[in-house]
Amino acid sequence: MSELEQSNDFENIVLNSTPLIDVRAPVEFEKGAFPKAINLELMNDEERRLVGIAYKKKGNAEAMKLGYSLVSGSIKTQRIAAWKDAIKTNPQALLYCFRGGSRSRISQEWLHEVGIDIVRIKGGYKAFRHYLMTQVEEAPKHFSPIIVGGRTGSGKTILLKKVENSIDLEELANHRGSSFGRKVTPQPAQIDFENALAYELIKKLHKGFDKLVFEDEGKAVGKAYLPPSLAKYLQEAPLCILETPTQERIEITFNEYVLDSQLAYENHYDNGFELWCSDMQKSMWRIRKRLGGKRYKILETLLLDAIDTQITSNDLQAHKIWIEYLLSEYYDPMYDYQIQKNKHRIVMRGSHEEILEYLNMKY
Repeated sequence: MSELEQSNDFENIVLNSTPLIDVRAPVEFEKGAFPKAINLELMNDEERRLVGIAYKKKGNAEAMKLGYSLVSGSIKTQRIAAWKDAIKTNPQALLYCFRGGSRSRISQEWLHEVGIDIVRIKGGYKAFRHYLMTQVEEAPKHFSPIIVGGRTGSGKTILLKKVENSIDLEELANHRGSSFGRKVTPQPAQIDFENALAYELIKKLHKGFDKLVFEDEGKAVGKAYLPPSLAKYLQEAPLCILETPTQERIEITFNEYVLDSQLAYENHYDNGFELWCSDMQKSMWRIRKRLGGKRYKILETLLLDAIDTQITSNDLQAHKIWIEYLLSEYYDPMYDYQIQKNKHRIVMRGSHEEILEYLNMKY
């Protein structure tokens, strides 16, 4: 059989958000993959483990022989059928394995034998990942950043969504970036976060933006860490402080922490409200040392009272009481301390409209 088509046009894969079929084993996929990738393995975890043992003990020829015997008959038919269904849904899809070697080549050949041609990524996951991380490392040479800061609940994320040349790190990390920032669905693996960030940077720079806007996140968003060189670059960038009235901040935080969060839990779990209550209490427990015992007890009591009021009278307004206490006694002092250390970076303070006008004018 003549060599089937390969591609290493990584930039266009990113710009077109090309669907990808990852034929690695599930355990590999879970450690990290690419946006728009689905996992339809050639070998499952156990099959891959057995082939790996054979390779170490008996060499490549015996490992290949074992692989073909393990993935044969109905198993082979099922896996080809899964690839065919995926390609039918996404005709532009590309195929990859770890290094672009045997697994993706075999998958490509088997599809060719049933009349379907698909391009495989040259160099596989390893080459594409190297390209993305290189782009992240090189990105600071091609844009100037500005950071939008402000106290918790000031509406920074709401503002960023109105700025075309912004990158929403919290969305990429699936986390609100605070002690109570956990969402109902888990955060992506670190590699997934980095790959998604690379996609965003490549796409924004391709549009010609030489200035990009980020929210003030520090080195990490939840458990998702920014690549060190990029984190350092952003931590030295000019800072705009969004100033929002306290009552408005309470409303924004109430919407995020209570209304939106409870709805997400209830849509995801049969006992969503109970799980939301439990997770809020766990979040408070995690900050007890910083709060101090007395303030922690007050905050916990206010939360439990609000939960009880919601259960007995279906009134959610009492949640605003503990939110106001949380903002004034925990978030505000902590943020004000950090801002004081970075006051030399501040170039602008203002309302939502004023910051938006400044960004549109300057950036």
